Amino acid sequence: MSERLAAGIAVSALIRRIEAAGGHAMVLARGDATAGAILIAVAARGVTTRLLERTLGADGYAWTATGPASFTEPGALSDYIARRRRNDPDIWVVELDHADAEGIARTTLS
Repeated sequence: MSERLAAGIAVSALIRRIEAAGGHAMVLARGDATAGAILIAVAARGVTTRLLERTLGADGYAWTATGPASFTEPGALSDYIARRRRNDPDIWVVELDHADAEGIARTTLS
């Protein structure tokens, strides 16, 4: 079994890749630098459209859709993040605003 990349380094790499591609990234919640879970809020022009969580399966890491039932309801995303952080204060939440944010996340941290 190979060693796992520290969460803080993985998030930093993801931010650099998005910014290098002309997008914008922002850490919404800082987690544990070594082993925190990572959630990605995929946005288009400042509007979050999806929330993905990095999960570990038999074939390695994958990105799984998660989050509230609707992102259009005011406060739905922030309420979801607050609930997750109450249960797991080590979790990272990063917003990626780029046309191919999901693709970049998949190729960077899979």
